[in-house]
Amino acid sequence: MAYRYATERTDHSALASGQVLRSAPGFPGFPVRLASELLQRALAHTTDQGRSPVRLWDPCGGSGYLATVLGLLHRDRLSHVRVSDVDEEAVVLAARNLELLTADGLAAREEELRRSARDFGRVEYVERAEAARELACGLTSQGGDLSHETFTADVFGLTDPVDADVVVTDIPYGEMTTWGGRAPDTDLVGAMLRSLGGVLPRHAVVVITAKTRRIGLPEGVHALERVKVGTRSGALVRARDVAP
Repeated sequence: MAYRYATERTDHSALASGQVLRSAPGFPGFPVRLASELLQRALAHTTDQGRSPVRLWDPCGGSGYLATVLGLLHRDRLSHVRVSDVDEEAVVLAARNLELLTADGLAAREEELRRSARDFGRVEYVERAEAARELACGLTSQGGDLSHETFTADVFGLTDPVDADVVVTDIPYGEMTTWGGRAPDTDLVGAMLRSLGGVLPRHAVVVITAKTRRIGLPEGVHALERVKVGTRSGALVRARDVAP
């Protein structure tokens, strides 16, 4: 069944890529309200099994933008955040963004932005610094620092178990991002899901999204839910249903 998402129209401008979160050419952002909706849908399939808070992983994490946004928005629902990517430079950037899931990381980012405001005399840096302070207050009110980690890994060649309850990832779709590592010539989504299913706990929920009309799942794999918003489609599946 396909669902349309509907979330509260909270101002998420502070979470736009390049504002408080760090960005770089070739690393796209992600619609914040859609990210929040996808995580909440996944959480509905984990909390019914008594798992809360949960451990989050983005295995195609790029700059870490998506995982960091989810950590800041839903600190009270998460216990740990992981980001991995086959690109070592991406993982370095992701680690810097995940530091924003701590009070010290946000304080350092606030000071960095205030220094830029002094050096360049631009008011937008002051506004971004204030946004970093507000995010720090929100993080504290939701439970404080969120533990996190990054590592380099090819999503098609995973071998070591990963303790995650929810995976949320935006897969490459050929505009700003492309597949790397040992990507097969065909059935990319199926190969990725089988690799994830081999290292995740069986109860884990995997959310994949891309700019496409519909996420194609391997034959016989049942989607817990499907989501279609504008040019993006998403699918939620259970890890045990895609295990090799």
